[in-house]
Amino acid sequence: MSILGLKKKQPKTFKVKVITMDAEMEFSCEVKWKGKDLFDLVCRTIGLRETWFFGLRYTVKDTYAWLKPDKRVLDQEVPKDSPITFHFLAKFFPEKVEEELVQEITQHLFFLQVKKQILDEEIFCSPEASVLLASYAVQAKYGDYDPNFHKPGFLAQDELLPKRVLMQYQMTADMWEEKITAWYAEHRGIARDEAEMEYLKIAQDLEMYGVSYFSITQNKRDTELLLGVDAQGLHIYSPNSKLNPNKSFPWSGIRNISYSEKEFTIKPLDKKTEVFKFYSSQLRVNKLILQLCIGNHDLFMRRRKVDSIEVQQMKAQAKEEKARKKVERQILAREKQLREDAERAKEEMERRLFQLQDEARMANEALLRSEETADLLAEKAQIAEEEAKLLAHKAAEAEQERQRLEATAMKTKEEKRLMEQKMREAEQLAVKLVEQSERRSKEADHLKQDLNEAKDAERRAKQKLLEITKTTYPLIAAYSSPPLPPDSGELPPETGGSFRLDFKDSDMKRLSMEIERERLEYMEKSKHLQDQLKELKSEIESLKLEEQQQAGVYSLRGYAEPPYVSHSNRNSAYMTQMAFFEEV
Repeated sequence: MSILGLKKKQPKTFKVKVITMDAEMEFSCEVKWKGKDLFDLVCRTIGLRETWFFGLRYTVKDTYAWLKPDKRVLDQEVPKDSPITFHFLAKFFPEKVEEELVQEITQHLFFLQVKKQILDEEIFCSPEASVLLASYAVQAKYGDYDPNFHKPGFLAQDELLPKRVLMQYQMTADMWEEKITAWYAEHRGIARDEAEMEYLKIAQDLEMYGVSYFSITQNKRDTELLLGVDAQGLHIYSPNSKLNPNKSFPWSGIRNISYSEKEFTIKPLDKKTEVFKFYSSQLRVNKLILQLCIGNHDLFMRRRKVDSIEVQQMKAQAKEEKARKKVERQILAREKQLREDAERAKEEMERRLFQLQDEARMANEALLRSEETADLLAEKAQIAEEEAKLLAHKAAEAEQERQRLEATAMKTKEEKRLMEQKMREAEQLAVKLVEQSERRSKEADHLKQDLNEAKDAERRAKQKLLEITKTTYPLIAAYSSPPLPPDSGELPPETGGSFRLDFKDSDMKRLSMEIERERLEYMEKSKHLQDQLKELKSEIESLKLEEQQQAGVYSLRGYAEPPYVSHSNRNSAYMTQMAFFEEV
């Protein structure tokens, strides 16, 4: 048996990976499937009914293309990879998102796609609008703002602003987060689908929203231009400006669009208006432009017709669903409010419980302190009673001491009177002594004067005697009388016996001895007086010291000084006596 040849068995299925804006899915498709079969499978899987906005896009060389629904998948220019990768994206954009987008899933997919285009800077957005859009995106992701849960830095991992906006201002990530959070806090109570719809309502007013741009040239001069295709019509832009078109052709004003190889022709409804022609270098791009033009024009016409039964049912179901969700949100909000109130009440009760526990603990501590204080006060009362007894005993002793001090004071007063009498007697004695001293001094002066006069008389007498002796000495020798001694005070009787000296040496000695005796007596009396003064001074000092001690005792006992003791009088008397004695 010979086998001429075997045909290789062709696989009956192929694998496909479909990437949506928030998920990735893999399918096993039959070889005979058309693009519509795969597209319907994806829509059923994600629960999408508004299928006319979306398509499956794949990459071809340096551009992209949309999977055709009426042609087999494998017969198109899809990648030969396994699995084949498709991106499920919005192919056409609505004019008014709030009116046209019915399903929540449709709205969510548009929100994710437009948000990505803004962050990737495919759609230009001003910094102010970017911050506002970011706040709605945060509301859709995190729900209502809660400062206790959403701490600073909770947006650090989220991409919310285009890089161009971040580089345009010298602001830190914390500063941007603060600005976004300020708007985010004002969106409290907005549900996720409502926040996404608000996002799309702001985004649809941006100039580049929903526009597909293609490079074209006009006529044969190769003037480079940009063609923009969107839900409103066709727009011609300068290469450096995608915001403001140089010329626009609304769908309502276009009668026909045709192309032949690389040439496109736009024929307006107004026949007077010039036909606009432009050229595209790639056939694949020309087909893509034609697809977008046809699809956008069909949707433009469809919007201006009565909705189909399917769309009406979808809108009715969506309205019921929104009403139901609104009621559920209201119930949820009410329950949430009740729960928050209950939690606050619970927290208040717990706080009150803790407060009561603290008060009870403090009351117990106060009771213990009161008991300790009562014990302490009882002990202090006992001590106070003992101290009272001791004070009574001391008071009795103090009374006795006071009586003793009064007796001492009386005694001191009597002693003081005696001392004053002694002082007066001493003063009188001192006066007498001073008078006697002056008298003795005068007598001494008289005696000294008499002594000097006597010495002078003696000297004169001796001189006279010497003179007489010299004159009469020869006469005395003649009579052979024995010579008189030189010291004799008498003259010989032969001189006539009429001359006699007034004084002798013995009289002078006697007079000197009497003066010396009187001087010694005066010195003894002076010494005796000084001893009496010293004794009186010591007695006065002892009295002063005793009175100071008594005054200290009176001040310690709380008594005033006795009325008969006067510091000024006492001090004056002391000072007078001391001055007098020192003078003496």
